[in-house]
Amino acid sequence: MNLARLLAAATAAGVLTAAIALPAVGGVGLTAKSTTESLSLKPENLDEPPLSEKTELFDANGNRIGQFYYENRESVKLEQIAPIMQTAIVSIEDFRFFEHGAIDLEGTGRALLKNVTGGGVVQGGSSITQQYVKLVLFNSAETKKEKLAAIAPTVSRKLNELRYAMAIEAKYTKKQILEKYLNISYFGAGAYGIQAASKRFFNKPAAKLSTVEAATLAGAVQNPNATDPNLGKTERAALLHRRNLVLDRMAQLGKITPAEAVEGKKAKLGYKGTKIPGGCEESPYPYFCLYVKNEILTNEEFGKTPEEREKLLQRGGLKIKTTISPKMQAASERAIKRRVSTKDKPVAAQAMIVPGTGEIRAMAASREFGDNKKKNEISYNLVADKKHGGGTGFQQGSTAKSYTLATALEEGMKFGDGNNTGKTYDIPTNANSPFRDCKGNRVGETHQVFNSSEGGGGFKTLQTGTWGSVNTFFMKLEEKVGLCKVVKMADKLGIERADGRRLVEVPTFTLGVNEMDPVTVANSYAVFASRGQYCKPMAITEISNRANKTRTIKPKCKQVMDEEVADAVNHVLSGVFTKGTMREVGGIGRDAAGKTGTTDGYTAAWFAGYTPNLASAVSIGDPRGAFKYDLTGVTIGGTYYPYVYGASISGPIWKESMMKSLEGVEKTSFFAPNNERFGGCSENCAPKPPKKNKDRGDRFGPWGDEPPGHDDSTRDTDGPMDIFDNGGAIVPNN
Repeated sequence: MNLARLLAAATAAGVLTAAIALPAVGGVGLTAKSTTESLSLKPENLDEPPLSEKTELFDANGNRIGQFYYENRESVKLEQIAPIMQTAIVSIEDFRFFEHGAIDLEGTGRALLKNVTGGGVVQGGSSITQQYVKLVLFNSAETKKEKLAAIAPTVSRKLNELRYAMAIEAKYTKKQILEKYLNISYFGAGAYGIQAASKRFFNKPAAKLSTVEAATLAGAVQNPNATDPNLGKTERAALLHRRNLVLDRMAQLGKITPAEAVEGKKAKLGYKGTKIPGGCEESPYPYFCLYVKNEILTNEEFGKTPEEREKLLQRGGLKIKTTISPKMQAASERAIKRRVSTKDKPVAAQAMIVPGTGEIRAMAASREFGDNKKKNEISYNLVADKKHGGGTGFQQGSTAKSYTLATALEEGMKFGDGNNTGKTYDIPTNANSPFRDCKGNRVGETHQVFNSSEGGGGFKTLQTGTWGSVNTFFMKLEEKVGLCKVVKMADKLGIERADGRRLVEVPTFTLGVNEMDPVTVANSYAVFASRGQYCKPMAITEISNRANKTRTIKPKCKQVMDEEVADAVNHVLSGVFTKGTMREVGGIGRDAAGKTGTTDGYTAAWFAGYTPNLASAVSIGDPRGAFKYDLTGVTIGGTYYPYVYGASISGPIWKESMMKSLEGVEKTSFFAPNNERFGGCSENCAPKPPKKNKDRGDRFGPWGDEPPGHDDSTRDTDGPMDIFDNGGAIVPNN
């Protein structure tokens, strides 16, 4: 066997350090030295990127609620790995590991002989260090081509592998190399690293592995796809065979007794197949999980490009503490479940947000999250906008009237100011329209706005018009203050369409023609609760990286409204519970304000409300198509509804969930309005009321509480109270 053939065989087998072993062959020392120099077998530093680590999500109480990963891995220190596991892997993969350097010369010789006599690459002689190098290079590869190159049986690849291995041996101790090898190795069944494998295979940490379990995992490393127990009986049999080989090898090396090996081989495989919770499908709070996931993927604070952000999420090993409150989430889920079935086609969704911080406390929906249509599951975020994994949302309906109310108060109108309203309001065409969008263009519609139970007309104030949710009143109010000013008010409050498009600036803007999601609506109402302070919705409070460096996420808030204007809005919207469309549902035993919202044609129904501590919005609509499948003549949660109003389902869900969520929370009050600024009326006042009649009594209190011009005719005692909020549709009283 000549020198050239020996060298060729060595390189083909991946045992290029045969060049180092060649001096043992008589008379070729000089040639071997020259060959080594020509091959440039000198240590070369290896770039070792951090291993892909799973990212975990935690609720506000520190409980894990979800995880994301590219590779299911949880790196651990060597002392967290059972000594028998360390023994098993060394016994089967490289039993002289603690004795040789970067290359096992004896293993190299054995591989040389096998490959020379076999006429090709039959056996490799890779040490644990060389295997670690190969895995680092493979994991660092981004494309399929790069990954194939990292494991190709070529001379150049093996040369590089050896150079890197020599540097690794010089850089780390043997125990450090073994730790790295056990953390990077793939064991099959989607488990990367010894800790994830221990949990996946045997439902226990690596520190508690038994001898038989250690032998099983040690046997899986060589060809994890062929021995993947998750794939079927053939693969399980192959894994069992490998386990027994490891036990025999350990006995042969004196690491265990022959009797222990015999007894161990009698044991069943013992594979548990512990589920790997990954992605939002496995989270107890899937809609909130989706929100967090998309917040990271779309926020440049977490990476300049989408690719960088996705890599951080799936491989960064982050620990993310979130704002979700288990107590409030449970309260929301219970309230929804009591009124809307998972089998119903219409779906209810709710978000809860803390005023003054923007922290999202709950995100719940009546449908299960998933892609199983037979189970009526839904695969997008029902509670959020498209940017956070949601859909197109539902028209906001009359909850948008609060923005017009706020605009009027900001423009200097008082509680007693108002207008004479009729039963209908004819919207002029563009040429004659008094409405102008924010570009200064006249905008009109071929549309007539109707009232039904609000009465045939009469004077309505900012209070009575709001409590009755009178459509024609708000059309005239928007005409007075200006469409663009109302749009700008909504914009200041954070209102954006769920689909991400520009707000539709049309005369019926005040009636809520733009599609919204519960998070956005709840957060806009939180501005009123926090006395004019807008805070960006916030789902993450703290992020720790794999080095345990922690970054605290602070609320992003700014003052967008005069505090006294917000106080005045709160004062008016508080009356919705006592004198308006939520009167029959009632309040929650503490200061609260809100607004019902039923859309034109009953395509959706909302309630948005708040206390000084918490804001929430509830929507209900049919995701198959709100206009095609409206909320008339429908059975929801086992109850038949001729018409679904804002106070029919959404209002009661809001009430129950808010009461439960705020149990144990100290009651706080809204600031009283500045009656010098907003009391009475300044213009467009109602006719002076008649003198107090002794028989009638002082039913409404002083004018400071109920300004002149209150029109009791808005209360329809023949029909449901929330029929006031009919979104403009013509319906019979019932």
